[in-house]
Amino acid sequence: MMRTPTLEFRIREKIRKSRRIVFLRSDFKALGAYDQIGRALRGLEARGRLARIGQGLYAKARPNRITGKTMLAAPGGFDQVSKEALSRLGVRWEPTGAERDYQSGSTQIPTRITVRVYGDFSRSIFYGKYRLMVEAVAA
Repeated sequence: MMRTPTLEFRIREKIRKSRRIVFLRSDFKALGAYDQIGRALRGLEARGRLARIGQGLYAKARPNRITGKTMLAAPGGFDQVSKEALSRLGVRWEPTGAERDYQSGSTQIPTRITVRVYGDFSRSIFYGKYRLMVEAVAA
């Protein structure tokens, strides 16, 4: 007798097969009820498969090879994850001047991840001690 896969298993498989790093809670709404999805996402977070980076925002995670603690699975770390999250939320954004200077050859490394956001944006994107800083620009 075959057992039907659990909701957590189906969500984990969807995440594993996806090229995305960042997921919205709504990405899984076709798989089950709102509360069930919330429980499954919290379970995956507790097992270190996902990291919550904001309200309804999750990123792929994996255990650190050295410490064993959960870390973001993105090669670009929190920087990459936060920018993908903004794009997934449909927010128009651009790097700040300091980051553009660094990308074009400056040796001055920006200390904080800061982006310029066009229009209203009041959400918080964070992971551990990292927090995305936002400069609002009138649309």
